[in-house]
Amino acid sequence: MSKYNKLWEYIQKQNEEECRLSFQRIEEIAGTALDHSFLTFKKELSAYGYHVEKISMKEKTVLFYKNK
Repeated sequence: MSKYNKLWEYIQKQNEEECRLSFQRIEEIAGTALDHSFLTFKKELSAYGYHVEKISMKEKTVLFYKNK
């Protein structure tokens, strides 16, 4: 089980085309601090029907997009 499962489930439950979350909100949902492993989760997230469209270091946000 990934430490980001709560986050993946949250995104999936939104059932929206896209979901933009701040780094802070991601940490709140996941219940853990973001670290380098966050960037290696593509396979996990894909299983929930989404992918990362954009990570903005300037805005400190991540845009998740529903797979087609």
